[in-house]
Amino acid sequence: MPQNFDDGRPRPEIRRGPQTLRGADASTPTLDQMLLDSREGREGSTRRRSAESIARDTWRVMRMQGELVEGFGSLATLGPAISVFGSARVQPGENGYEQAREVGRRLAEAGFAVITGGGPGVMEAANRGAKEGGGHSVGLGIELPHEQGLNDWVDLGIDFRYFFVRKIMFVKFSQGFVVAPGGMGTLDELFEALTLVQTGKVTAFPVVLLDREFWAPLLDWIRDTLVGRGMIAEHDVELLRVADTPEEAVELVQTTVPVSRWPDRLADRRLSDGGLAEGDPQ
Repeated sequence: MPQNFDDGRPRPEIRRGPQTLRGADASTPTLDQMLLDSREGREGSTRRRSAESIARDTWRVMRMQGELVEGFGSLATLGPAISVFGSARVQPGENGYEQAREVGRRLAEAGFAVITGGGPGVMEAANRGAKEGGGHSVGLGIELPHEQGLNDWVDLGIDFRYFFVRKIMFVKFSQGFVVAPGGMGTLDELFEALTLVQTGKVTAFPVVLLDREFWAPLLDWIRDTLVGRGMIAEHDVELLRVADTPEEAVELVQTTVPVSRWPDRLADRRLSDGGLAEGDPQ
């Protein structure tokens, strides 16, 4: 348990890779912040700063490579999986939480592992439902300035330092997305997936929106503005499927990604020399 300040307030605590940071150390910038800070190197000796910046970036590339290797190795035998996204702010008992919980349960019963961002709210609900449905529950966490930590319903949890590495894992090891109501992070994952499908980078990849009422204004804008002004083709709207209920959402996933095409959930897959076993999906 995190230690408290003398006045009873909880002392900040974050996990950064193998490190646990508390107090003032917990307030240091995240690695993503340091990577993307455009102010780095503007002051002091340009030559010295440039050399230091190059050295830092070289080590960062090695950290990124390490995260990719760790993620690929940990998830290689996961089998068919669906990622569920949505707000971290909904609470147990609320409609958004309970719907995501049912989605997780139904996906597990259909033979899918459930992948989330590993945090609270919709993520916790989907992981919880996956456990209740007898399935495999995965959480891909991210280091944030205000760390949330992995929820208690995650079987396999991986904490990432870099957002882009984490995003690769969501797409690489998922066969589709179910997107519940959420905020900026949810929209980010949604439109990244749509871009990959629209450009043909991923195929047979359903993107299902849960809760028609919530998504209706966005869909109207896509049709009226994006299609209306010629920014996207009319058929691009069909990349989005909309479900009113958890049951319908899982049915839409299954029509595109039948589990039967993934024999034995890859549980007995054997890798040799780092290669894929015969018949494994690319």
